[in-house]
Amino acid sequence: MVLNAENVRREYGDTVALDGVSLSVEQGSVFALIGPNGAGKTTLIRSLTGTTEYEGEIELLGEPPKRTDTQRIGLLPQSFDPPERLTARELLEYYGGLYDDARSVADVLADVGLGDKADTWYESLSGGQQRRVCVGIALVNDPELLVLDEPTTGIDPAGRRDLWRLLDRLTADGTSVVLTTHYMDEAEYLADRVGLLADGSLVATGPPQQLIEEYGGRSRLEVEVAEDVDAAAAQRAIEPIGTGVDTTGRTLTIQGVTPRAIGDVLDALDHAGVEYDALSWRQPDLESVYLALTETDTDDPPAPDTGERAEVLQSG
Repeated sequence: MVLNAENVRREYGDTVALDGVSLSVEQGSVFALIGPNGAGKTTLIRSLTGTTEYEGEIELLGEPPKRTDTQRIGLLPQSFDPPERLTARELLEYYGGLYDDARSVADVLADVGLGDKADTWYESLSGGQQRRVCVGIALVNDPELLVLDEPTTGIDPAGRRDLWRLLDRLTADGTSVVLTTHYMDEAEYLADRVGLLADGSLVATGPPQQLIEEYGGRSRLEVEVAEDVDAAAAQRAIEPIGTGVDTTGRTLTIQGVTPRAIGDVLDALDHAGVEYDALSWRQPDLESVYLALTETDTDDPPAPDTGERAEVLQSG
Protein backbone atom coordinates (compact mmCIF):
# COMPACT_ATOMS: atom_id res chain seq x y z
CA MET A 1 0.00 0.00 0.00
CA VAL A 2 1.44 3.37 -1.04
CA LEU A 3 -0.72 5.42 1.32
CA ASN A 4 -2.87 4.44 4.27
CA ALA A 5 -4.77 6.81 6.57
CA GLU A 6 -6.81 5.84 9.61
CA ASN A 7 -9.19 8.11 11.51
CA VAL A 8 -7.50 11.38 10.48
CA ARG A 9 -8.83 14.42 12.31
CA ARG A 10 -7.91 18.11 12.09
CA GLU A 11 -9.42 21.01 14.02
CA TYR A 12 -8.95 24.76 13.71
CA GLY A 13 -10.25 26.13 16.99
CA ASP A 14 -13.92 25.18 17.12
CA THR A 15 -13.99 24.20 13.44
CA VAL A 16 -13.60 20.50 12.61
CA ALA A 17 -11.97 20.38 9.17
CA LEU A 18 -11.47 16.60 9.12
CA ASP A 19 -13.56 14.22 11.18
CA GLY A 20 -12.16 10.69 11.23
CA VAL A 21 -11.16 10.20 7.59
CA SER A 22 -9.79 6.79 6.55
CA LEU A 23 -8.56 5.84 3.07
CA SER A 24 -5.93 3.81 1.25
CA VAL A 25 -4.16 4.06 -2.12
CA GLU A 26 -2.59 1.13 -3.95
CA GLN A 27 0.48 1.34 -6.17
CA GLY A 28 -0.20 2.40 -9.74
CA SER A 29 -3.71 3.58 -8.97
CA VAL A 30 -5.48 6.96 -8.98
CA PHE A 31 -7.49 8.07 -5.96
CA ALA A 32 -9.64 11.17 -6.58
CA LEU A 33 -11.10 13.32 -3.82
CA ILE A 34 -14.24 15.25 -4.73
CA GLY A 35 -16.52 17.42 -2.65
CA PRO A 36 -17.81 20.97 -2.25
CA ASN A 37 -15.58 23.89 -1.35
CA GLY A 38 -14.84 23.87 2.36
CA ALA A 39 -15.33 20.10 2.64
CA GLY A 40 -11.74 19.57 3.83
CA LYS A 41 -10.04 18.32 0.65
CA THR A 42 -7.00 20.61 0.83
CA THR A 43 -6.65 20.05 4.58
CA LEU A 44 -6.67 16.31 3.95
CA ILE A 45 -3.99 16.66 1.25
CA ARG A 46 -1.86 18.69 3.66
CA SER A 47 -2.30 16.08 6.36
CA LEU A 48 -1.44 13.19 4.04
CA THR A 49 1.77 14.92 2.90
CA GLY A 50 2.88 16.12 6.33
CA THR A 51 2.48 19.87 5.68
CA THR A 52 -0.01 20.33 8.52
CA GLU A 53 -0.59 18.78 11.92
CA TYR A 54 -3.28 16.12 12.38
CA GLU A 55 -4.61 13.46 14.73
CA GLY A 56 -4.83 9.84 13.68
CA GLU A 57 -2.51 7.50 11.78
CA ILE A 58 -1.01 8.09 8.32
CA GLU A 59 1.56 5.92 6.58
CA LEU A 60 3.09 7.41 3.44
CA LEU A 61 5.36 5.08 1.45
CA GLY A 62 5.86 3.05 4.61
CA GLU A 63 6.68 6.00 6.91
CA PRO A 64 4.88 8.76 8.81
CA PRO A 65 4.52 11.71 6.38
CA LYS A 66 7.16 13.91 8.01
CA ARG A 67 9.72 11.07 7.87
CA THR A 68 9.00 10.07 4.26
CA ASP A 69 11.80 10.73 1.77
CA THR A 70 10.49 13.75 -0.18
CA GLN A 71 12.54 12.69 -3.21
CA ARG A 72 9.89 10.00 -3.73
CA ILE A 73 6.91 12.38 -3.76
CA GLY A 74 5.66 15.05 -6.15
CA LEU A 75 3.24 17.59 -4.68
CA LEU A 76 1.30 20.34 -6.39
CA PRO A 77 -0.61 22.50 -3.87
CA GLN A 78 -3.75 24.31 -4.89
CA SER A 79 -1.98 27.62 -4.39
CA PHE A 80 1.60 27.68 -5.66
CA ASP A 81 3.37 30.74 -7.07
CA PRO A 82 6.88 30.11 -8.45
CA PRO A 83 9.16 33.07 -9.34
CA GLU A 84 7.53 34.92 -12.24
CA ARG A 85 10.72 36.29 -13.84
CA LEU A 86 12.06 32.86 -14.73
CA THR A 87 11.24 30.94 -17.88
CA ALA A 88 9.44 27.61 -17.87
CA ARG A 89 12.76 25.91 -18.57
CA GLU A 90 14.58 27.78 -15.79
CA LEU A 91 11.87 26.93 -13.27
CA LEU A 92 12.09 23.23 -14.03
CA GLU A 93 15.89 23.37 -13.91
CA TYR A 94 15.75 25.11 -10.53
CA TYR A 95 13.30 22.66 -8.94
CA GLY A 96 14.99 19.71 -10.60
CA GLY A 97 18.24 20.82 -8.96
CA LEU A 98 16.69 20.15 -5.55
CA TYR A 99 16.67 16.41 -6.21
CA ASP A 100 19.43 13.87 -6.60
CA ASP A 101 18.15 12.33 -9.81
CA ALA A 102 15.79 14.69 -11.65
CA ARG A 103 14.23 13.99 -15.02
CA SER A 104 15.25 15.67 -18.24
CA VAL A 105 13.75 19.16 -18.32
CA ALA A 106 13.04 18.81 -22.05
CA ASP A 107 11.11 15.60 -21.41
CA VAL A 108 9.01 17.19 -18.66
CA LEU A 109 8.23 20.22 -20.83
CA ALA A 110 7.11 17.87 -23.59
CA ASP A 111 4.98 15.89 -21.14
CA VAL A 112 3.03 18.99 -20.06
CA GLY A 113 2.77 20.36 -23.61
CA LEU A 114 5.09 23.35 -23.19
CA GLY A 115 8.02 22.45 -25.43
CA ASP A 116 7.34 25.52 -27.58
CA LYS A 117 7.04 27.78 -24.50
CA ALA A 118 10.23 26.64 -22.76
CA ASP A 119 11.92 30.05 -22.94
CA THR A 120 8.85 32.16 -22.12
CA TRP A 121 8.82 33.93 -18.78
CA TYR A 122 6.35 32.42 -16.34
CA GLU A 123 4.58 35.75 -15.92
CA SER A 124 3.99 35.91 -19.70
CA LEU A 125 2.28 32.52 -19.88
CA SER A 126 -1.49 32.16 -19.78
CA GLY A 127 -3.10 30.91 -16.57
CA GLY A 128 -3.52 27.43 -18.00
CA GLN A 129 0.09 27.34 -19.21
CA GLN A 130 1.29 28.46 -15.78
CA ARG A 131 -0.64 25.59 -14.22
CA ARG A 132 1.05 23.20 -16.64
CA VAL A 133 4.44 24.47 -15.50
CA CYS A 134 3.39 23.77 -11.91
CA VAL A 135 2.37 20.23 -12.85
CA GLY A 136 5.78 19.85 -14.50
CA ILE A 137 7.50 20.96 -11.28
CA ALA A 138 5.65 18.20 -9.41
CA LEU A 139 6.85 15.68 -12.01
CA VAL A 140 10.48 16.73 -12.29
CA ASN A 141 11.75 14.29 -9.66
CA ASP A 142 9.95 11.31 -11.27
CA PRO A 143 7.93 10.64 -8.07
CA GLU A 144 6.56 7.31 -6.92
CA LEU A 145 3.54 9.15 -5.51
CA LEU A 146 2.10 12.21 -7.20
CA VAL A 147 -0.24 14.40 -5.12
CA LEU A 148 -2.18 17.02 -7.09
CA ASP A 149 -4.59 19.53 -5.57
CA GLU A 150 -6.88 20.81 -8.37
CA PRO A 151 -4.25 20.15 -11.08
CA THR A 152 -6.29 21.22 -14.12
CA THR A 153 -7.83 24.43 -12.77
CA GLY A 154 -7.60 27.10 -15.46
CA ILE A 155 -6.48 24.68 -18.17
CA ASP A 156 -8.53 24.57 -21.38
CA PRO A 157 -10.45 21.35 -22.23
CA ALA A 158 -7.86 20.13 -24.75
CA GLY A 159 -5.06 20.72 -22.24
CA ARG A 160 -7.01 18.86 -19.56
CA ARG A 161 -7.31 15.85 -21.85
CA ASP A 162 -3.57 15.98 -22.54
CA LEU A 163 -2.83 15.88 -18.81
CA TRP A 164 -5.28 13.02 -18.34
CA ARG A 165 -3.39 11.01 -20.94
CA LEU A 166 -0.11 11.87 -19.22
CA LEU A 167 -1.45 10.60 -15.89
CA ASP A 168 -2.64 7.45 -17.64
CA ARG A 169 0.91 6.83 -18.88
CA LEU A 170 2.40 7.52 -15.45
CA THR A 171 0.09 5.12 -13.64
CA ALA A 172 0.69 2.47 -16.30
CA ASP A 173 4.37 2.74 -15.35
CA GLY A 174 3.58 2.29 -11.65
CA THR A 175 3.22 5.87 -10.38
CA SER A 176 0.45 6.33 -7.81
CA VAL A 177 -1.71 9.47 -7.90
CA VAL A 178 -3.87 11.26 -5.36
CA LEU A 179 -5.76 14.25 -6.69
CA THR A 180 -8.57 16.60 -5.80
CA THR A 181 -10.86 17.95 -8.46
CA HIS A 182 -14.13 19.81 -9.01
CA TYR A 183 -14.49 18.20 -12.44
CA MET A 184 -16.69 15.12 -12.15
CA ASP A 185 -15.74 13.93 -15.63
CA GLU A 186 -12.08 14.15 -14.61
CA ALA A 187 -12.61 11.97 -11.55
CA GLU A 188 -14.78 9.52 -13.49
CA TYR A 189 -12.19 9.21 -16.28
CA LEU A 190 -9.03 9.02 -14.19
CA ALA A 191 -9.85 7.45 -10.86
CA ASP A 192 -9.69 3.81 -9.88
CA ARG A 193 -11.32 4.88 -6.63
CA VAL A 194 -13.16 8.06 -5.65
CA GLY A 195 -13.70 9.50 -2.19
CA LEU A 196 -16.48 12.01 -1.66
CA LEU A 197 -15.68 14.37 1.19
CA ALA A 198 -18.42 16.45 2.83
CA ASP A 199 -18.17 18.46 6.05
CA GLY A 200 -14.83 16.85 6.86
CA SER A 201 -16.09 13.27 6.54
CA LEU A 202 -15.59 10.73 3.79
CA VAL A 203 -19.25 9.92 3.06
CA ALA A 204 -18.61 7.46 0.22
CA THR A 205 -15.64 5.75 -1.38
CA GLY A 206 -15.24 3.21 -4.15
CA PRO A 207 -14.78 2.75 -7.89
CA PRO A 208 -16.71 5.43 -9.84
CA GLN A 209 -19.09 2.97 -11.51
CA GLN A 210 -19.87 1.30 -8.20
CA LEU A 211 -20.75 4.67 -6.63
CA ILE A 212 -22.90 5.57 -9.65
CA GLU A 213 -24.83 2.31 -9.41
CA GLU A 214 -25.31 2.70 -5.65
CA TYR A 215 -26.12 6.40 -5.36
CA GLY A 216 -26.63 7.85 -8.84
CA GLY A 217 -30.29 6.96 -9.28
CA ARG A 218 -31.93 5.79 -12.49
CA SER A 219 -31.65 7.02 -16.03
CA ARG A 220 -34.43 9.43 -16.97
CA LEU A 221 -36.08 11.00 -19.97
CA GLU A 222 -37.45 14.54 -19.73
CA VAL A 223 -40.13 15.59 -22.19
CA GLU A 224 -41.33 19.18 -22.46
CA VAL A 225 -44.82 19.06 -23.92
CA ALA A 226 -46.40 21.82 -26.00
CA GLU A 227 -48.18 24.64 -24.20
CA ASP A 228 -51.72 23.52 -25.14
CA VAL A 229 -51.16 19.89 -24.06
CA ASP A 230 -52.85 18.39 -21.01
CA ALA A 231 -49.79 17.23 -19.06
CA ALA A 232 -51.87 14.80 -16.99
CA ALA A 233 -53.14 13.11 -20.14
CA ALA A 234 -49.60 12.91 -21.49
CA GLN A 235 -48.48 11.33 -18.24
CA ARG A 236 -51.16 8.65 -18.45
CA ALA A 237 -50.06 7.84 -22.00
CA ILE A 238 -46.48 7.02 -21.06
CA GLU A 239 -46.80 5.68 -17.49
CA PRO A 240 -46.61 2.00 -18.58
CA ILE A 241 -43.19 2.46 -20.21
CA GLY A 242 -40.88 3.68 -17.43
CA THR A 243 -40.70 2.96 -13.73
CA GLY A 244 -42.37 6.22 -12.70
CA VAL A 245 -43.44 9.55 -14.17
CA ASP A 246 -43.25 12.94 -12.47
CA THR A 247 -44.89 16.05 -13.86
CA THR A 248 -43.62 19.57 -13.17
CA GLY A 249 -45.40 22.22 -15.19
CA ARG A 250 -44.98 21.19 -18.83
CA THR A 251 -42.07 18.81 -18.14
CA LEU A 252 -42.62 15.09 -17.80
CA THR A 253 -39.77 13.12 -16.19
CA ILE A 254 -39.87 9.41 -16.90
CA GLN A 255 -37.60 7.38 -14.60
CA GLY A 256 -35.79 4.21 -15.60
CA VAL A 257 -35.95 4.73 -19.36
CA THR A 258 -33.31 2.89 -21.37
CA PRO A 259 -32.12 4.27 -24.72
CA ARG A 260 -34.15 1.58 -26.51
CA ALA A 261 -37.32 2.61 -24.67
CA ILE A 262 -37.09 6.24 -25.83
CA GLY A 263 -38.73 5.24 -29.11
CA ASP A 264 -41.56 3.57 -27.19
CA VAL A 265 -42.19 6.80 -25.25
CA LEU A 266 -42.34 8.84 -28.44
CA ASP A 267 -44.65 6.29 -30.08
CA ALA A 268 -46.98 6.46 -27.08
CA LEU A 269 -47.05 10.27 -27.20
CA ASP A 270 -47.77 10.23 -30.93
CA HIS A 271 -50.51 7.63 -30.47
CA ALA A 272 -52.13 9.83 -27.80
CA GLY A 273 -51.82 12.89 -30.04
CA VAL A 274 -49.46 14.62 -27.59
CA GLU A 275 -47.15 17.21 -29.13
CA TYR A 276 -43.84 17.99 -27.48
CA ASP A 277 -41.25 20.76 -27.90
CA ALA A 278 -38.09 19.13 -26.54
CA LEU A 279 -36.76 16.00 -24.91
CA SER A 280 -33.52 15.00 -23.20
CA TRP A 281 -32.24 11.71 -21.82
CA ARG A 282 -29.78 11.54 -18.96
CA GLN A 283 -27.84 8.60 -17.63
CA PRO A 284 -26.65 8.81 -14.00
CA ASP A 285 -23.00 9.77 -13.61
CA LEU A 286 -20.59 10.81 -10.88
CA GLU A 287 -22.17 14.26 -10.76
CA SER A 288 -25.46 12.57 -9.86
CA VAL A 289 -23.67 10.86 -6.96
CA TYR A 290 -22.07 14.13 -5.88
CA LEU A 291 -25.38 16.00 -5.83
CA ALA A 292 -27.24 13.15 -4.14
CA LEU A 293 -24.73 12.81 -1.30
CA THR A 294 -23.81 16.45 -0.72
CA GLU A 295 -27.19 18.05 -1.48
CA THR A 296 -25.25 21.10 -2.60
CA ASP A 297 -23.55 22.53 -5.68
CA THR A 298 -20.06 23.54 -6.73
CA ASP A 299 -20.63 27.22 -5.92
CA ASP A 300 -20.51 26.84 -2.15
CA PRO A 301 -18.29 29.48 -0.51
CA PRO A 302 -14.82 28.33 0.54
CA ALA A 303 -13.98 27.70 4.16
CA PRO A 304 -12.33 30.51 6.14
CA ASP A 305 -8.59 30.91 5.62
CA THR A 306 -6.73 28.95 8.27
CA GLY A 307 -3.54 30.93 7.81
CA GLU A 308 -1.67 27.84 6.65
CA ARG A 309 0.22 27.74 3.36
CA ALA A 310 1.18 24.52 1.60
CA GLU A 311 4.58 24.35 -0.04
CA VAL A 312 6.03 22.10 -2.69
CA LEU A 313 7.85 19.21 -1.05
CA GLN A 314 11.57 19.65 -1.65
CA SER A 315 14.55 17.54 -0.81
CA GLY A 316 17.17 18.48 1.72
